[in-house]
Amino acid sequence: MSLLEQSVGRTALTLPGATRVFHDHNIDFCCGGRISLREAADRVGLAPEALVAELEALPAGASDERDWQSASNEELIRHILTRYHDIHRQQLPELVRMARRVEQVHGERVTCPNGLADLLMLLHQEMESHMQKEEQILFPMLRQGMGTQARGPIAVMRHEHDDHGEHLERLAMLTDDITPPKGACTTWRALYTGLREFRDDLMQHIHLENNLLFERAG
Repeated sequence: MSLLEQSVGRTALTLPGATRVFHDHNIDFCCGGRISLREAADRVGLAPEALVAELEALPAGASDERDWQSASNEELIRHILTRYHDIHRQQLPELVRMARRVEQVHGERVTCPNGLADLLMLLHQEMESHMQKEEQILFPMLRQGMGTQARGPIAVMRHEHDDHGEHLERLAMLTDDITPPKGACTTWRALYTGLREFRDDLMQHIHLENNLLFERAG
């Protein structure tokens, strides 16, 4: 299979540094990981051959991220819990707090992301419910090798991941793709730095689940 016909998710898993290229071109490799590179390039108005050339030009060792394909389900789940579930629970309350502060102080500015705090609060609530379902129901099933029986819960988790992806799109719209405006105060800039970190973490989190852990379950 040519690289162009390979799925975005598979490329993100197997080609070190590919996720950075996808971030640069706003290509969704987590929720949209099942489409081909050709289709992904078409969706963002990029010549497919140019995307492949960029990916093929990546140097060896272009990513510090471990190759999780060789990890057991137990290892992968432990990593997801500590690197993503625990971290998201630290990130979101602070992001909500900073967003409220920015809206209170700068709400009259055209560039102020009014509505961001409410969006982050909604995302926090939905993600907490989602993560608890994984921790209490789905992950124990996968740890016990009950992949076939887990298909129903996995379908629900994929649907909720799509919802998270839609919230990230809304977040990008409110924040000019997380770009602080000229003259933004320290809190505003810190908020956007945190948002970028959260977005990148959430995309990698969903990618590992959708394109690796859930795919193994069949």
